[in-house]
Amino acid sequence: MRVCLVHVRDPQFYAIPSQARGKNGRLQVMGFPPIGIMSLSSVLKRAGHEVWMFDQANPETPNETIISEILRIQPDLVGLSFLSTTSYPYAKILARDIRAAKADAKIAFGGVFASLNAPLVKLQVPEVDFVCRGDGEQLILDLLENLDDPSSVAGVTWEKDGKVVHNPNRMLDRNLDQWPFPDRESLPLDFIESMPLDVPCVLSHERFTTMQTSRGCPWPCVFCDIPVFNEGKWRSRSPAHVIAEMKELQEQGYGAVYFVDDHFLLQPKRIEAICKGIEDEGIDIQWGCEGRVDSVCMDLFPAMAKAHCRTLMFGVESGSQKMLDRLKKEQALDEVRTAVSNAKRSGIEIVHGFFVVGLPDETEEDLRQTFEFASELPLDTFAFNRLCVYRGTPLWHEYVQRGLVDDARDWFKYFKCSEIDPTILPGETIHRIRSEGMRKLLAYKLFWYPRQTLTLVRRFLRYMPLSDVVYLIVKPFLGQKLGPTKNETLSRALEHEDAKSIAAGLTQMSDEALEQSIANARAERLRLQSEAERDRAA
Repeated sequence: MRVCLVHVRDPQFYAIPSQARGKNGRLQVMGFPPIGIMSLSSVLKRAGHEVWMFDQANPETPNETIISEILRIQPDLVGLSFLSTTSYPYAKILARDIRAAKADAKIAFGGVFASLNAPLVKLQVPEVDFVCRGDGEQLILDLLENLDDPSSVAGVTWEKDGKVVHNPNRMLDRNLDQWPFPDRESLPLDFIESMPLDVPCVLSHERFTTMQTSRGCPWPCVFCDIPVFNEGKWRSRSPAHVIAEMKELQEQGYGAVYFVDDHFLLQPKRIEAICKGIEDEGIDIQWGCEGRVDSVCMDLFPAMAKAHCRTLMFGVESGSQKMLDRLKKEQALDEVRTAVSNAKRSGIEIVHGFFVVGLPDETEEDLRQTFEFASELPLDTFAFNRLCVYRGTPLWHEYVQRGLVDDARDWFKYFKCSEIDPTILPGETIHRIRSEGMRKLLAYKLFWYPRQTLTLVRRFLRYMPLSDVVYLIVKPFLGQKLGPTKNETLSRALEHEDAKSIAAGLTQMSDEALEQSIANARAERLRLQSEAERDRAA
């Protein structure tokens, strides 16, 4: 059978395309590859199906081109994969456009948001035939065999006789080694390694990709839906299977890889075996991962560094123990200090800290403590994001009980917590303290950690224009309205607080307003592309 797979992305989070082509002639784009559809493609091809993949990060395949290709290919199934609430509006509009162009198309949704909200999605988007829940590898194979009557396909929500049918859940499969490696060669894109969340700070020009060596996280953080999606379980691939994929990547010319595991630092013997396998096989790919600060694997940080682990990211979240407890992080500030210090002493080049601001019951003192705590830590990079809430998380359920959100009316929306929770500081206060804290933090890092800061800046300067690096450093010290349009565009990509505000607003737009927003975003991207082409020509 013929299958088209589309990875739907939120245009507000597109990293600025480099508008350059690699040695293989592929367009290079910042960001993470769509490992979900790549994995499904390899599974389908092994089963004898034909597959075409599209990623909306590719400026050369806008919706119109994707629909044109669907009409040319005449697939038996079109799968739209998207991760979160913020991408759902774009998936919804694309599904409707596909249905309008091809009335008999079989369309499926998949991804975390679709899985957690399947019956509601099916009701709101009747143009979609199937909402696929949970792991997709075996599900899509079963669905292709039962397109006309999916009643026997576990994990599918569909419609029969005008009523939504919610088939039983699919059992979580623990044998992840059974699946082939993702199909990375069929998508005509190469991805540039940048900082987390697609911040346009280039880390290398090596051929870059992602891997998933495990799935799930068992911890109960109130803002996270990963435990819900994975039923509170953690599943992993064997070290031998991971090493085999790393060997294949090296043979294909990849020089950098990021493990997109929800929590890589969970099983010491497995990590030790992976690091040993990398050394024994002579694999020199630089890699990164993320995990919790209370991991029992800290004594393996030197082995990870020796095995070319260059980037390690921790979810620090707050510098106030009261706030960590409120978030149910089940970690202590001393554990954060120990983990970050051990990682740096072990020789890991870039240690990153994720923080959230605008938390329930957070005081101004708590917020200032977070920036002071970040100053104490030998972090190389950091991000401070506004806490947002979306359906499926424990925090959402709390807000429903408190009457702050209406589960029936707001299920597809994405809110900044500070806009709906009266226990949270006003947005203006959060922004003021955040701006003050960032200025002090950067000044502190430049003064007390000059060597560490200069090492990071030198890395950026290898791959980025000097003007962009300087702007990145001085932006917190500038007024909000300074800088020409190009810099303002860059700052919007850099400041996740603004990006999250835009994303939250878009989930609450009417379809008509959203379509206009998409058209405006497309026009802006075309303008940036034209500017980049003129700059290169000059």
